[in-house]
Amino acid sequence: MAVQTGLDYMRSRTLVDCDTMDDEVAKTLGPFQDCTSNQAIALGELSKPARAEVIAASRADAKALHLKYSSISVAELAVDIAMVKLAVGMSKHIHGRVHVQVNPYHSYSSEKIVVNALRIVQLFQHVQPGFDNDRISIKIPSTWEGMMACRTLELAGVRTLATTLFSMTQAVLAAEVGCTYIAPYVNELKVHVEAGYVDNAKLLPLCAAIQKYYQSIDSATQVLPASLTSVEEIFLLAGVDRLTIAPGLLTQLTQPYAANVKSLLDIGPTLPVPAPGFSFINDPGLYQITFARDLGGASHIKLTETKAVNIFCDAQDKLEQLMNAAARV
Repeated sequence: MAVQTGLDYMRSRTLVDCDTMDDEVAKTLGPFQDCTSNQAIALGELSKPARAEVIAASRADAKALHLKYSSISVAELAVDIAMVKLAVGMSKHIHGRVHVQVNPYHSYSSEKIVVNALRIVQLFQHVQPGFDNDRISIKIPSTWEGMMACRTLELAGVRTLATTLFSMTQAVLAAEVGCTYIAPYVNELKVHVEAGYVDNAKLLPLCAAIQKYYQSIDSATQVLPASLTSVEEIFLLAGVDRLTIAPGLLTQLTQPYAANVKSLLDIGPTLPVPAPGFSFINDPGLYQITFARDLGGASHIKLTETKAVNIFCDAQDKLEQLMNAAARV
């Protein structure tokens, strides 16, 4: 097929996923492989007046199922159900998997992450009996505890994506625990919630280096960069395993392709690539200190202090508030 648009070009080199829970995007701009999401994306979608019915139905289902899942609140359960309902709707318009993120408040508890992930898988069967579990991917923050949860889930046959990933240290461990995907954040999450904020330390070279490293160790973990802010960033990653792209950028990519951007995947890595055999999985102390010192602490800050995990926790709070407000109507 002749390349006509930026989207055509990217699809000729990379699997393209949509970073939205708006099924109209999938229908009009597809075909897409997977659909990714998180609490912030779910909040944006569920805040639309047209989604009031989803909120009401999710709240009602949560009340009916609460005896079975009594360890969490009705509101938290309703959020899980609503995200699953949106994902099931998206699954009808994509080829591959739907990605649903665990409650970010569980980011530092392997046990709670595993319980949350298995509950999400069960809820798919409640929303749509017979749903193919292999089409579900659980997004889990790339903390040490999150990675250990990924290992447990992958061994149980549940696909996982290590999200909010900002360093080679995290990428090494993600491959060791067998994550199906990782999502390096090109821009820190703050760019999407604070008007005018620009990330001046974009992690584009890291994405290319991770893919090179995974190829060197024959890892099956797929590199799925996220948090993109421009079509230039997208073109710089042409040839990466896959990309998840938000609706606004997808629309821009429908314009005629005329870029002269050389992809970072077409040149040698500009960042150091670990030697095969390098390992963290049996040495949590080494992992923690290496990650804490990466880029002078910048990676750790992007993950935690006022950054990604906190932003997703804020979105989780607002989603639960939506569910509680629905109960008062």
